[in-house]
Amino acid sequence: MNLVRRFALGHRSSSPPWNDGAPVRKELFSVERLEQHAESLAAAQPVTATPPRVLSLHERLDDNAAVLLAAYRASAAELESGRGMVPAAEWLLDNYHLVEEQIREIRDDLPPGYYRQLPKLAEGPFAGYPRVFGLGWAFVAHTDSHLDPDILSRFIAAYQRVQPLTIGELWAVAITLRIVLVENLRRLVDQIMAGQDARADADTLADRLLLSGNTRAARGPDTATRGAEPMPEIFAAQLAKRLRDLDPQTTPALGWLEEQLRQQGVSIDDVVQRAQLRQGASNVTVRNVITSMRLIADIDWADMLESVSLVDARLRAASRFAAMDFPTRNMYRNAIEQLARGSSSPELEIADRVLEAARTASDEAADAVEAERTGDPGYHLIGGGRYALERAVGFRLPWRMRLGRWYATVGIGAYVGTILAVTTLLLAFSLLILAEPGVDAWLLVLFALFGFLPATDLATHLVNRVVTMSAGPSLLPGIELAKGVPQSLRTMVAVPTLLSGEADLLEQIEGLEVHHLAGAGGDLV
Repeated sequence: MNLVRRFALGHRSSSPPWNDGAPVRKELFSVERLEQHAESLAAAQPVTATPPRVLSLHERLDDNAAVLLAAYRASAAELESGRGMVPAAEWLLDNYHLVEEQIREIRDDLPPGYYRQLPKLAEGPFAGYPRVFGLGWAFVAHTDSHLDPDILSRFIAAYQRVQPLTIGELWAVAITLRIVLVENLRRLVDQIMAGQDARADADTLADRLLLSGNTRAARGPDTATRGAEPMPEIFAAQLAKRLRDLDPQTTPALGWLEEQLRQQGVSIDDVVQRAQLRQGASNVTVRNVITSMRLIADIDWADMLESVSLVDARLRAASRFAAMDFPTRNMYRNAIEQLARGSSSPELEIADRVLEAARTASDEAADAVEAERTGDPGYHLIGGGRYALERAVGFRLPWRMRLGRWYATVGIGAYVGTILAVTTLLLAFSLLILAEPGVDAWLLVLFALFGFLPATDLATHLVNRVVTMSAGPSLLPGIELAKGVPQSLRTMVAVPTLLSGEADLLEQIEGLEVHHLAGAGGDLV
C-alpha cells in the first residue's frame, strides 16, 4: 500500500455518511424520475432545532483537500517516472487547479455563522447535517455528477412542492453541490489509487513469474496464496493481461489464476470485464465532476435562486417586486430572513404578512402618492413600516440591532458619550499603571490634564474604527429600469460646471457625452 492510500485510510471518518468509501453514484434517473425522487426526499427529511453533534462539513472538506493534494502529488510522481496512468488520474492532474479553486470558494462562501443558520436534518444518514446538503447529495448521486442548471431548477422546484426551502438554503445550493462534488472526487481518487496499487502488485508478481527459467517462481503462487483472502478483481485482471499470451507448459501461472478465480465463483473473462467497466465508470464520473465544477463557476446563481424562490414568487405576484433592481430585491429577502429568524413564523408566512400589511396601508392611505409608497413591501421591510411589522410578527430584536437602534435614536449624543467613556477608560488605565507608592497625587492630576487630548484623539479613532466595521453603508432602494427610463419617470440630470476656459468647456462636453452613453437610456436627458 502506497503513501497516498495509507493517508486516505488514516483520514477516513467512521461516522455516516463518511464511513462508506463508495463513489457518490446511484441509479441514473430521468428528469421526471428525479422530480419524483425530490418529492419523496422532501417528505422523508424532517429538520430539528437540536441536531446531533457530527463531524462538520468544514472538517471533512479539510480532510478531502489533504487527500486530493496527496493524490495529485503521487500521480505527478507516477507520470514523471514514465509509468502509465488511467484517464481518470489524468483528469485530476490536468484540472487540479480547478479543484483547489472549488475548495477555496467553499471556505469563503460557507462561514461558520452561515453554516449554523442552515436547517439541520433530524434523522437518516445525514442526521445533523444541513438539509440542503442531503438534497445536493441526492442530485449528484442520481445524475452521476453531471450538472444541468435546468434539471437542477426542476429538482429544487419539485422538492419545494412538498417542503419549502429557506432563502439561506437556496443560496447554499451552489456551495453544497461543490462540497458533494469534492467528496465524490476524493472517493474516486481513493478507488483509483487502490486500483493503481493492485495493478502495481500484479505487475511485480508477473515480472517475478516471467523470469526465464524460474520454475520455482512459477510454482510460487499456489503456495503463497493458499488460504489467503479472495483475490481483488483489478489485481486478477492485470495479472491475466500480463500472462494471457504465455505458454502454459513453461509458465503455468495462468492456470493457477483460473483455478483461484474459479474457487471465487468467477472466471478470468468476468474479472477483466468488471475491471474495465469499473474503470470506464470512474473515468466518466471524474470527467463529469470536473466538467460540473467548471460549469458551477459560470452559472448565475442569483438568477437561479430567484427562479426557484417561493418568497420571490409571492412578492412578484402581489407587488412591484420584480421591477426593483437586484440589490433592492436582495434587501427585501434579507429582511424577510431576519424577521423569520427572530420570530416563530416561517419565511413564506412573513412574506404573506408583509403583503397583507402593504394592502391594508394602501387602502387606508390619504392620497395616491401615499398609497403607492406604503403599498410597496419595502416600506414594511426596510422603511417606516418596519416597527409595526416587527410587533405584528413578534420579532425579538438581537442585542446588536437593539444597540444600533439606540445609538441611531440618541444620535450625536451617543457618539460623543462613547468617545468620552473610552477616553475615561484609557486615562484610568494609564493612571492605574502610574499610581505607585511614592508618586504625588498632583503629578497624576497633571498627567491626566495633559493626557486628556491625546486620549480623546485615540478614543475617537477607536470608536470610528468600530463604527465603520459594524455599520456599513446603506443602499438606497432602486428600480431596475432594464429597458431604460419610461416616460412616466422622465428625468433631467443637471451637472453644475465652472467654466474657466475653452479647454475646460471641451472637457465638460466630453464628460457629458460619456455620462449620456453610460446612462440607462429612455427618457433621460
